Amino acid sequence: MDAINARDWRALAEELGDLMLQVVFFAQLGAEENRFSIEDSLDAIAEKLVRRHPHVFADGDAKTPAQVKVRWDQIKREENRDKGKAQAGLLDGVPRAQPALTEAQQLTSRAASVGFDWDNPDQVLVKLDEELKELGEARRQNLGEEVEKEVGDLLFVLVNLARLLKVDAEQALRGTNAKFRGRFGYLERKLAAQGKPLMDATLAEMDQFWEEAKKNP
Repeated sequence: MDAINARDWRALAEELGDLMLQVVFFAQLGAEENRFSIEDSLDAIAEKLVRRHPHVFADGDAKTPAQVKVRWDQIKREENRDKGKAQAGLLDGVPRAQPALTEAQQLTSRAASVGFDWDNPDQVLVKLDEELKELGEARRQNLGEEVEKEVGDLLFVLVNLARLLKVDAEQALRGTNAKFRGRFGYLERKLAAQGKPLMDATLAEMDQFWEEAKKNP
């Protein structure tokens, strides 16, 4: 992700090589134990792509990305049923071991695929205002655990807002993180050039260089 965001194509080529090493390594272990070969893995993904895209490879009629996603999930559930796997809930396929923003966006996308969604971003902004008021009330009452829950609710609503605005929440926050790193690094260097340790700088001095950094991206 760092290589992609930095548009460092040489580093990306190297990182893709690292990724491929894992694929080849596990495939080799499988082949040595006569369990499967790398060809089996490639065949499996090729067959899956064909099977789950009937609008491309057969007579499916999905016209929009949302319809394609719904059909993909339907076919996946049918496959699991044919394999004798227990019927999973709509959200069960969303991995828990991933960044929380990404998980939230995937959860809400799946729920939206069956109509459980806001109609437009303006409705989410109304909900956002409601959550801010609830957070304020929890703070006034000094309810520590409730404050944490309300902050979580607030973040969840923001993820929904990003989704409806066609923005990837995880990538949006990564971009802001990178911007913060750059601007803070700028003020750090400016203070160092004056011979002033960061811990000795006043907030006003740091704000001055922060504003300079915003004008010198």
